[in-house]
Amino acid sequence: MSVITLSIDGKDVAIEAGSRVLAAASQVGIKIPALCHLDGVSEVAACRLCLVEVEGINKLLPACVTEVAEGMVVHTDTPKLKEYRRMTVELLFAEGNHVCAVCVANGNCELQDLAIEVGMDHSRFPYRFPKREVDISHPLFGIDHNRCVLCTRCVRVCDEIEGAHVWDLAYRGEKDKIIAGMDQPWGSVSACTSCGKCVAACPTGAIFRKGSAVSEKEEDRSKLEFLVNARTQHQWTR
Repeated sequence: MSVITLSIDGKDVAIEAGSRVLAAASQVGIKIPALCHLDGVSEVAACRLCLVEVEGINKLLPACVTEVAEGMVVHTDTPKLKEYRRMTVELLFAEGNHVCAVCVANGNCELQDLAIEVGMDHSRFPYRFPKREVDISHPLFGIDHNRCVLCTRCVRVCDEIEGAHVWDLAYRGEKDKIIAGMDQPWGSVSACTSCGKCVAACPTGAIFRKGSAVSEKEEDRSKLEFLVNARTQHQWTR
């Protein structure tokens, strides 16, 4: 495999051809914000938080799906990008019901962490306060669509790791939502194995264990890394 050399925020990086900018940045300790990225599953470039500037290209590019190129010069932390990311996080808060004080993921939420990281102390956009459904038909888990950011991590971990194909993305525009089965109650989907991988993969409090209290959700990153990487490392097979 040939090696590509590029520059990211002034740091020289050597990485295999075909790698993505996000992986190259991580290799040299540069963190690029992202909500939809999850190691071990495919990329979808849904959250638009990992956009970067590449010299010679007059548009922002998603780092998670942009392949490295020889001599590429990438900037990940410019004033333009900082403002764009803050605006994106503000819009995510405004379009859903992300009330951290009463959320099971309070203190352990990637969206909450991003808000702090980008310096958000309020949203400049009017809150929509949507009244979306909360499905608690499953005996162990529930999904609150008010807190879903449509990252599709649950869809991909269920499809590509568990192989159950329970989740999917349906409808368009403001009616977009994650559905179970054929848009039916989660508890009635016989394909669900109750493995809990979607709960572990969810970056917010949208998918939760029933009975969880405020701030009770815990993100065990080592467990999540095992779930998504164990198969390729031949630690378990299915």
